[in-house]
Amino acid sequence: MRKVLVAIAALALALGVGWLAFTHASVRAAPQNAGQPPAVPVTAGTAEAHDMPVFVRGIGAVQAFNTVTVKTRVEGQIVKLDFTEGQDVKAGDLLFEIDPRPFQAALDQASAAKQRDEAQLASANADLSRTSQLLGNGFQTRQTFDQQKAAVGQLQASIKADQAQIDAARLNLDYAMIRSPIDGRTGARLVDVGNIVHATDNAGLVTIAQLRPIFVSFTVPQQQIDAIRQSQAESAVEARALTQDDQKQLAAGKLTLIDNQVDQATGTLHMKAQFDNADAALWPGEFVNVRLVVSTEKNAVTVPTRALQQGPNGRYLFAIKPDNTVEMRTVEVSQTDQDVAVIKKGLSAGERIVVDGQFRLEQGTKVTVQTANGGGG
Repeated sequence: MRKVLVAIAALALALGVGWLAFTHASVRAAPQNAGQPPAVPVTAGTAEAHDMPVFVRGIGAVQAFNTVTVKTRVEGQIVKLDFTEGQDVKAGDLLFEIDPRPFQAALDQASAAKQRDEAQLASANADLSRTSQLLGNGFQTRQTFDQQKAAVGQLQASIKADQAQIDAARLNLDYAMIRSPIDGRTGARLVDVGNIVHATDNAGLVTIAQLRPIFVSFTVPQQQIDAIRQSQAESAVEARALTQDDQKQLAAGKLTLIDNQVDQATGTLHMKAQFDNADAALWPGEFVNVRLVVSTEKNAVTVPTRALQQGPNGRYLFAIKPDNTVEMRTVEVSQTDQDVAVIKKGLSAGERIVVDGQFRLEQGTKVTVQTANGGGG
């Protein structure tokens, strides 16, 4: 029993000594670990050098290349529609049919009148020939000959008038078939089958807009006029149409118009750019952002736009130093192109930067680096 008690006492003593040693070690280690917070995981990229286009930016609206309001040239009842609303049509495609019977009747009447007058002319010419022979033999007077000659002339004039009536009737019959004057896309029809239409009606039958090619009408600040004109003097100026959030390019085309006067009320200049619009990405009336490529910046330093942060003193980013600590770096951005920003001052090509994970960073924070795509995009 005595030996058991001695063993228990020895075990308790050993446990006590071990606990004191562990507690002492923890107390000594705590101040050391408190001064070294864990590294923050971030996604990193590299500032790259690229040739980047220099833009002049504008805001504008898409405008149909041609817009036509189709109207009737003759009066009558619409008996048939030959298109569907929103349909693409070609020049010459049939759109509406007006009852052709009155125009066909007028054409038949004019044709019959011409045949009648031609028959009368043939008889009058025969009489004139006989009168001419009798006049030479002294059996007819000069007055009779002149009267017969005048009758022939009147019939010849009547035949010309008949032909004019035929041409007019044939033209009206053709106008009864209303066709598209241009290639384009139809809008909503403005009249239905059965309606009587007149050439004097103010309202049209349907509107057709030409979408290929298409215009974008926009304005730029007057301070950019010289840069644009200099670029245009060298070659055609490229124009790019983008969505209003600048996230997607819709089409690329060429600048076609620089207006001849600055709007004094806004200090802007009106311009137009033409786009092929083969995929109909641009639609009349749509608001878009426009970028004119006026030059190219060689070996520009570029970074992903998401690497940039906005502070009270302007834009900044976090550069990663060789010891994997970060440095808050104020930078000057010359322009952005979708997801790429061009750094004019404050960063060099080849430097590592933080692309994602900045919200936990401050000057000198140690980071654990993961690699992202390069800054050039």
